[in-house]
Amino acid sequence: MKVAICGAGITGLALAHRLATLDVEVVVLERAAGPREQGYMIDFFGPGFDAVEEMGLLPQVEDVAYRVDEASLLDERGRRRAAIDYVQFAKSVRGRLCSIMRPDLERVLRTGLPSTVDVRFGAGVTGVEDLGDRVRVTSADGGTLEADLLIGADGIHSTVRRLVFGEENRFLRHLGFHTAAFVFEDEEIRARVGERFCLTDTAGMQMGFYGLRDGKLAAFAVHRTTDPALPDDARAALRATYGSLGWAVPQALALCPPSNEVYYDQVAQIEMPSWSRGRVVLVGDSCYAVSLLAGQGASLGIAGAFVLAEQLTRSPSIESALAEYEKLVRPVVTEKQQVARRGARWFLPANRFLLQARRAFLHVARLPGLERPLAAAVTGKSTALVTNLRHGAEIRTR
Repeated sequence: MKVAICGAGITGLALAHRLATLDVEVVVLERAAGPREQGYMIDFFGPGFDAVEEMGLLPQVEDVAYRVDEASLLDERGRRRAAIDYVQFAKSVRGRLCSIMRPDLERVLRTGLPSTVDVRFGAGVTGVEDLGDRVRVTSADGGTLEADLLIGADGIHSTVRRLVFGEENRFLRHLGFHTAAFVFEDEEIRARVGERFCLTDTAGMQMGFYGLRDGKLAAFAVHRTTDPALPDDARAALRATYGSLGWAVPQALALCPPSNEVYYDQVAQIEMPSWSRGRVVLVGDSCYAVSLLAGQGASLGIAGAFVLAEQLTRSPSIESALAEYEKLVRPVVTEKQQVARRGARWFLPANRFLLQARRAFLHVARLPGLERPLAAAVTGKSTALVTNLRHGAEIRTR
């Protein structure tokens, strides 16, 4: 079997790794000229964690992970108002949790690829022709290739989805937020952050910082907006939107890099009636983005890739493999999407009353024995997707 994968991000690389390990011929087509460094810190746990362990890459992931003691909510003068204890949170998921920068996770997956995988940068998909028993793909570098299956793993703004299934606005649900991330250097802020994730305790908009190993800091920002349109100049938009916040925010905004080094996007979900059409299938954010509100986008992307790879090499036909992949994964992501939408008001409170209510909830949640209810409120049900697949069992939640 020969498979073409569009997208060399986290999901596409995980899929390429698993397929190649199972002796499938894999070509990865990536639009960008090279690996991208933009991205933010994620809490990596759940079924994707299980998949990475099954793939033999967990030690490498843990090597580049960061220690985070707590997420601290700070007022305009830097005083701690509330916090989430990461040690307690890790216990609620049996210690199977890593805090890792998205580019670092991508790097682990890329460097761990079997030598048989053909990764082509600067070769985004520009055309797709379904030939019945195979698919012909045209890429931006002028090349064409034929494969038994094309898999779109090219993110929430998927080109493959647009070419095969239709325009983005048919499937994208804007959740009322924009988010951004960038990396900068400041010794004073780095010392004050320490081993914490520090966030402004503010309504309507919020900025936070993680300390990185090389003395740099990763900034994360999110604000409420009903307009899904993205700004032309991300840095100018960040300074205009977040400039009124206190503590270290003005200092960080002054050090924000140029817009081409800033990650900026709307917070959205993708909802589709079907994830496949003929010899084309989607995986990860391209067909089931859960959004950062769910906190498991990378994990579910990797887990979905793992399930898809297993089904393609176990099932009697490609058609049955695609049907079984969707049957197994869809209930999981649907539940996570619902959890994200229910928690949106608490993720970033819209007013001072909700802000104070969230603060009170976090104080109560720090009491002994309450870490599991907090985790359940944030993450939803625990899903043994990969474990059940490995043992040949039906998917279940516990």
